[in-house]
Amino acid sequence: MHEAKFDGYRSQIIIDDGGARIFTRRGLDWTSKYRDLTAAARTLDVENAMIDGEVVVLNEAGLSDFAALRKAITRRGSFV
Repeated sequence: MHEAKFDGYRSQIIIDDGGARIFTRRGLDWTSKYRDLTAAARTLDVENAMIDGEVVVLNEAGLSDFAALRKAITRRGSFV
């Protein structure tokens, strides 16, 4: 078994009565950095969920692009 390694940030989305929040693997709250992703998580038809995965930005070739991800999360605008 193996896990595909993308060039992104491992994150967990927590959905509960408090809404949707996104945390890094070290437990930092990055909800404000991932505003569009947080908004999308709020639309899921679940009462409670924990989604573990990797947040990535894909380039034109469909490959993960870490520089584009860093640029996206440091902009003052939305994530996507």
